[in-house]
Amino acid sequence: MASDHRDSKDVVQNEKEPSSSLDEKKAFKDDIETVHAESSTEFAVLEDERDIATHVITVSDDETLNPWTLRAFILGLGLSAFGGVLAEIYYFKPQTVLVSTMFLAIIAFIVGKGMETFIPTFGLFYYLNPHPFNKKENAFVVIMASAAANSALATEVLAVQRLFYNITPNPAASIFLLFSSQLCGYGSGGLFRSVLLYPSKMLYPSVLPLVAMFDSLYKDTEGASKKLRLFWIAFAGIFLWEILPEWMFPLLTGFSIFCLANPRSADFTRIFGGSNGNEGLGVLSLCFDWQYISGGLNPMVIPLKAQTSNFIGYILCIIVFIAVYYNNIWNAKDFPFLSQDLFYANGSVYDQLLILNENFEVDPTLLAQQGLPFYASTWVVQLLTTNLGMAATFTHLLLWNRDDLRGAWSWMTPSALKRAWANFNWKFWEDDGMRAAPKDEADIDPHYREMLKYPDAPNSWYWATLIVSIIIALVIIYKTDSTLPWWGFLISLILGTISIVFFGSLYAITGLQFIIQPFVQMIGGFIHPGKPVANMFFVLFSYNSVTQAQLLLRDLKIAQYTKLPPRPAFTAQVVGTLFVTDLRTVLMNSIIDNQRPILLSVEGTNIWSGQQPQQYNSQAVAWGGLSHQLFAINQRYQWVAWAYVVGLFVPVPFWVAYRFWPKLRTDYLYTPVIWSVLFWIINYIGWLCVGINSSIFAYFSIAYLSQWWLRTRYPRWFTKYNYILAAALDGGTQVMVFILSFAVQGAAGTSHLFPQWWGANQNGNYDRCAVIPTS
Repeated sequence: MASDHRDSKDVVQNEKEPSSSLDEKKAFKDDIETVHAESSTEFAVLEDERDIATHVITVSDDETLNPWTLRAFILGLGLSAFGGVLAEIYYFKPQTVLVSTMFLAIIAFIVGKGMETFIPTFGLFYYLNPHPFNKKENAFVVIMASAAANSALATEVLAVQRLFYNITPNPAASIFLLFSSQLCGYGSGGLFRSVLLYPSKMLYPSVLPLVAMFDSLYKDTEGASKKLRLFWIAFAGIFLWEILPEWMFPLLTGFSIFCLANPRSADFTRIFGGSNGNEGLGVLSLCFDWQYISGGLNPMVIPLKAQTSNFIGYILCIIVFIAVYYNNIWNAKDFPFLSQDLFYANGSVYDQLLILNENFEVDPTLLAQQGLPFYASTWVVQLLTTNLGMAATFTHLLLWNRDDLRGAWSWMTPSALKRAWANFNWKFWEDDGMRAAPKDEADIDPHYREMLKYPDAPNSWYWATLIVSIIIALVIIYKTDSTLPWWGFLISLILGTISIVFFGSLYAITGLQFIIQPFVQMIGGFIHPGKPVANMFFVLFSYNSVTQAQLLLRDLKIAQYTKLPPRPAFTAQVVGTLFVTDLRTVLMNSIIDNQRPILLSVEGTNIWSGQQPQQYNSQAVAWGGLSHQLFAINQRYQWVAWAYVVGLFVPVPFWVAYRFWPKLRTDYLYTPVIWSVLFWIINYIGWLCVGINSSIFAYFSIAYLSQWWLRTRYPRWFTKYNYILAAALDGGTQVMVFILSFAVQGAAGTSHLFPQWWGANQNGNYDRCAVIPTS
């Protein structure tokens, strides 16, 4: 992401923040493109993090507003159940789809206002309607529901055990595994609040549209009414429309003129096909299914500069994938074009159980009989680019953000530990947790200053959460025969904690969220060679801790921006996370029971797919069981590991140029701007490695329609309605997907496909591209 706005002040470096502040400029400028304050400063250039924090969203607080209401808990639990179940359904979809937080916020607003209007205020009804539904209640509900609506990695471990190891975990053990793995990240992430949450530079740009929407809904009654009218019209329209591509007319998921013209060409399928999972690249296909257009990131929300970088990465992805496959690199033509599975040399799916002994460890004799497995070459490209970008981020932060990272570990200094021990109160419920204001009042974040009047959720709460989750986890890894030793578990936690500092700060400053799963799997694989199951659990308690910590800190930032006190925010997160664990487990088992053959197939359908458990399993087998045989020096996929080494040196030339030739301003002109662009380009080179790709052309078309045409030609309409419309489209789609999943798509029973006709080709790919047989 880069900026269209510049000022002479942009190139004047703040002496108090010599290098770290410059990285933030990128994120601050980008958000100007997506969120504007409806005030006299609407079109002003915002200079730094303080301008963003004070002009885009409201700083003032009404401390009389009460979030602790029965109404908020009822709404929060209801939306948590909806979001958690929907997230579990999406886990088994051919494309990674996220539950819309904006939609959850608007539904909470509508239902909360409805309860305020129609529920009496006398007698016992008073507890359901004690006062007008307020912004802090709304934030409380959203935080609870969003915590529940994020997919739990423990579900992935359980699904892999059932699908690929024929292990059915004990229900109680499954639930406690979810408890411990989800809360480990909350505990460790919460301990870094002073560095990753409170400072102004920790902006969390992804939450700004949500908070700005809160402000507009509660400040402007007339404006809110118009926005809600648009919301309901768009919600109803997309709700009814989605019946067609999702069930009755699935050709609308991917309409390819090329495949209709030549339905027998396998090459056309690979390049132009994309309506079914892992079918092809979907070049120039037309998609009319909003579920897949907006599945991962809504195209109406991502800033234009980021979209441009993504588009360059997308074009390069097509070129690289085609070049790798048709030049037969890594024996590409012997395997499916797109797949996350492991294969024998003849192209058939690799049976990992044939190389494992009764303890689920690799047996060298059995491995020699079966031979080493192969990846699809496009998946190798994805692993290479992910590793390259992630390693470069480590170096980038070490070179340019050393002070921030050093501050993140200030709590580990002897003096800090001594002070913490002296002030420790084992009766943590009696600890008011008041935070001290910085000595320099000029540097304090204005939102943080407003929050100082409220008791904090003290560190002892987070320590208790972390310690309890660790104890439960240690019991579970031995009771479930995970093969992960206690010391390996502790190493996974330490690795996760270190990663929280690096990637938590990156996410907070720029909004970029790295997937570090391959890196963690590599570390776990070399520590515990020959143990794929141990690798899965190692990744669970390291990588998942990072994502959960980022979720916690993001939601606490929402609380800070909306002035929701810290203790209700902590309560909402923990309740929302724990409430849906049993629902997730039940639904996961139901989907696996009813859709097992599809989940194990290479391609799947455009409704169900095992692409996520397949990739998690294949990575665990390859890294956890065969890391030395596949990724070590001079082995088949050595460059997947070498990508980390190469990535470490990518930011160095820019830093060296700045140190020796500071007048070139490489700290501003190159590192914050070009590095961001390079990150997105590298990241998206592996974008098309999985899922339904027919939606990409529509995705970029809508992105430019929203973020360029509407934003520049109709800026007032864009400011008022763009995000409301985006939330409505997501919401209507997701409610219909929720209904259809249980009604006709087999989430809890037998699937009922729509009868065969030209627009519903149930015997092949929906876009009429040739079906490429797999071995």
